[in-house]
Parts: sequence; C-alpha cells; structure tokens
Amino acid sequence: MVRYCPECGGELYYDPPMRIYVCRSCGSAYTHQELIDAWRKIRQQSVEEDRRKRLQREYLRWWLSKK
Repeated sequence: MVRYCPECGGELYYDPPMRIYVCRSCGSAYTHQELIDAWRKIRQQSVEEDRRKRLQREYLRWWLSKK
C-alpha cells in the first residue's frame, strides 16, 4: 500500500528498524499514529472549509435575491 505525505503529497516509505514512515520528497518522518492524526486534521480542515464556502454561497444567494 502506497501512503502519501500530508505535507507535500510525496510518497512515503516505511523504515522497519526505526518503525517510521519517511517522505521521499521532503524528508518528513511520521510514526503510524502521527500519520493518522495528520490526515485526520487535514480532513477536518477540509470539512470546515467546505462548510464555510457553502455558507458564503447561501448568504450570497440570499443577498442577491433581496435586491
């Protein structure tokens, strides 16, 4: 299974002796739990951004309909 770096999107490889994932592009290193937490944080930010954009569109529709 190929995993991707949350920082740059580069390919991660697993280093068994160190028990970490290392990015081939930027050199970031993550434990399994850190990797899960990083992706969870990115996903949450994406959900919040989508919600904010949806609210802006709804407000704009409302504002334009009143004119």
